[in-house]
Amino acid sequence: MADSNQAQWLAENEDEAWRSLWALMTWLPVRLDAQLEEDAGLSLAEYHALSQISEAPDRQIRLSELAKNTNMTLSHLSRVISRMEKAGWVERKPDPTDRRATIGSLTEEGWNKVTDSAPAHVATVRSVIFDLLDDEQIAALRETSLIIANAVAPARKPPQND
Repeated sequence: MADSNQAQWLAENEDEAWRSLWALMTWLPVRLDAQLEEDAGLSLAEYHALSQISEAPDRQIRLSELAKNTNMTLSHLSRVISRMEKAGWVERKPDPTDRRATIGSLTEEGWNKVTDSAPAHVATVRSVIFDLLDDEQIAALRETSLIIANAVAPARKPPQND
């Protein structure tokens, strides 16, 4: 009988898949961040936050919801928002429906930053991911990514006060 405390090692194909996934999780953000810094003067975190705000209704979102959508702590997001506020890309304002909450609102300059930055970012995403895959591989990537993301992402709860 096997000892339940003994590690159950990965099979060879699982180990290879895991190491490939680990390399992807390590190097893809580095590559995307470098492209954004070089081409747009943005960090990947800033671009992700700006793009999330740009896609929200009226280009504004509660910061607690933005933190969840970007997988940032409120503290980290606050630093990111502060940098973007200083650049004139976002504004913070109280939520009119709950004065305890804060809304991040995209300025016209912020909208221009997103739309100016997006083409080179999309080109990089295309060159390092989609140009390397055929339609079947893209479908498999989507399906596999969704399965794993749903398994590891925290359950979505209604936004709480900021």
